[in-house]
Amino acid sequence: MSDTMQSLEQLGSLKVSAPDAPRYEKKIDKQGRAYATGKRKDAVARVWVKPGSGKVVVNTRDVEVYFARPVLRMLIQQPLVAAARAGQYDVICTVAGGGLSGQAGAVRHGLSKALTNFEPELRSVLKKGGFLTRDARVVERKKYGKAKARRSFQFSKR
Repeated sequence: MSDTMQSLEQLGSLKVSAPDAPRYEKKIDKQGRAYATGKRKDAVARVWVKPGSGKVVVNTRDVEVYFARPVLRMLIQQPLVAAARAGQYDVICTVAGGGLSGQAGAVRHGLSKALTNFEPELRSVLKKGGFLTRDARVVERKKYGKAKARRSFQFSKR
C-alpha cells in the first residue's frame, strides 16, 4: 500500500492502455461465400454472398420474379447501395415463413450481416444505416376474453 496515489498529478502521469475496439474478421467458406441469417416477423432468410456481377436469386428464382413489387426489391438493395457495393456481389438466399414484406426485410437483414462477414470494414456504414439491427416487432398474441389481441367483443347494454 506504500505506492498509493498522493496527488492528481501522479494520477495524470499514470499510463492506462485503453482496450482496442473489437476486431472483426472475414468469415468465408471454402467456396468463397459469406453466410448469414436474417429475420423479420415470422420470416427467416438464409443468405450467401460472393463476388460477382450483382445477380440476386431468391428461392431459386430471380429477384424480379419473386419480389414483384418494386418497393420490396428496393428494400433488398438498400444495404448494397449504402455500402456502395451495388453490382459487385452475387446474392443467393432461401426464405421461409411470413409474407412477402417480412421476407424482404429478412433478406435485407441477412444480406447486411453477410456483407459484414465478407467485408468487416463495412460494419460501421451498415450499422449507421440501421441494417444490422433485428426489427423485433412481431404480431401481438390473442388474449382470452378478447376478439383479437386488443379488440373486445361488441358491448350490448340490453
